[in-house]
Amino acid sequence: MTTAIDVTGLRQSYGDFEAVRGITFDVRQGELFALLGTNGAGKTTTMEVLAGYSRPSGGSVRVLGLDPVKARRQLRPRMSIMLQEAGFLGDLTVAETVELWRGMAKDAGREPLTGNPIELVELTSKAKVKVKQLSGGQKRRLDLALAILSLPEVLFLDEPTTGMDPEARQRTWEIVRSLREAGTTILLTTHYLEEAERLADRLAIMHEGVIRIAGTVDEVVATSGDQLSFRLPERHELLPAIEDRPPSIAGGRAAYKVYGSAHGAMRELLDWADKYQVDLERLEVRPGTLDDVFLRVAKEAK
Repeated sequence: MTTAIDVTGLRQSYGDFEAVRGITFDVRQGELFALLGTNGAGKTTTMEVLAGYSRPSGGSVRVLGLDPVKARRQLRPRMSIMLQEAGFLGDLTVAETVELWRGMAKDAGREPLTGNPIELVELTSKAKVKVKQLSGGQKRRLDLALAILSLPEVLFLDEPTTGMDPEARQRTWEIVRSLREAGTTILLTTHYLEEAERLADRLAIMHEGVIRIAGTVDEVVATSGDQLSFRLPERHELLPAIEDRPPSIAGGRAAYKVYGSAHGAMRELLDWADKYQVDLERLEVRPGTLDDVFLRVAKEAK
């Protein structure tokens, strides 16, 4: 597949502080790539460099094969960005804001969306309302409408659903999926791990300016391991080691992390219970989650 975004050894510094410390990744054409990380991990900085807002301190970035700073005029008609905060004119209505953006899109050589973006993001009832009177979630929906107005080839979404209620978040996911299916390449940053799990083809988790782990959602989640747990028996001094790992004990429960076959580990545990006539009360098998990986990355980096 054609690479739409290519990042090699990217570094970005602000004075003595290095916000991004030599990261490398690529995003394929028509793919949704999620960039996750703790606050201050460098996600937004990376996105701003890719959008051409700042020149990298080191390394190289290419968007659609072009340098986003040197070729900004060529790239402007082909990409769009939804920042965490947009510079709205508060006294304009929602409809007036969209028409203003539509005109600017034409001036930039873009072909604006033919449908009604206000209707698409379900703000029809707010069309005549001034932007400054919108809630935070409604402003984010307006942000999205403006970002997709020009049907970009590459779309940067920086925390797109912050402040949205669950219904608006679901609708936003539907819009993002439809854009990807239509061939738009999307780079997403989000604090909502469920959002990344549902939308991303691949993802990377950053911490302190470095990518700690990357891959498909399944590949990344697989590194967290499944968990077997049960109520701690009275004779817990007999607890076995599973896959050569002793259980962790907390809150009256024994728990094992399993990185191989949970089926094989379960058989080993049941054989032990039969041998020592131990009832495995409230036995649970829980698959690993992206939350587990995220928390582990943050903990290991401390």
